[in-house]
Amino acid sequence: MDALLAKLQTHFPALSFRPGMRFSWSPANRHVIYNETANKGDEAAIWALLHEVGHALLDHNRYSSDFELVSMELAAWKRAEKLAKEYGHNIDPGHIQDCLDTYRDWLYQRSTCPTCTSCSLQIDDHTYCCFNCGGTWRVSRSRLCRAYRRKQKELLI
Repeated sequence: MDALLAKLQTHFPALSFRPGMRFSWSPANRHVIYNETANKGDEAAIWALLHEVGHALLDHNRYSSDFELVSMELAAWKRAEKLAKEYGHNIDPGHIQDCLDTYRDWLYQRSTCPTCTSCSLQIDDHTYCCFNCGGTWRVSRSRLCRAYRRKQKELLI
C-alpha cells in the first residue's frame, strides 16, 4: 500500500493524504484519510484507499438525499475500479457489492414506515413520508448511526 500511496500523492498533488483511524474523504480540506494501521498486504485496504480517492476525484462534497448518497458511493466505486486498473490492481466485484449493500440496507431501514412498514420516499433532509398510510418520520442526518425513525406529531391547525 505504501507504493500505491506514494504514486497517488505524486499523481494527485491537489489532494492531501493523511493517516487516520479509518478510510474516508474530507471535502472541506481535500484530505483523503487512510488507515495506516491496516494490513499493508490487505487488498481490501488498497480498494478502500482507491474508493476514497474516487470520491475526491469526483468532487463529492455534499448530498441532498439519502438516495443521492448511495448513488455517490456507487460512482466512487466505479471510479476506484478505473484507478485500480491504472495502478495494476483489480477490485473484487463482490467486495464492492458488499460495501454497497451496507448503504442499501441503511437506506431501506430509514425509508421503512414505522407505522405500516411500507417503503417510502424522503421529502427533505431529515423527513420521510409514507404513501401508504400518510405517516411522516424524521431521521438523523448521520449515515453512521443506527436508523431510528421518530414519528412526527400531527399538527393541529
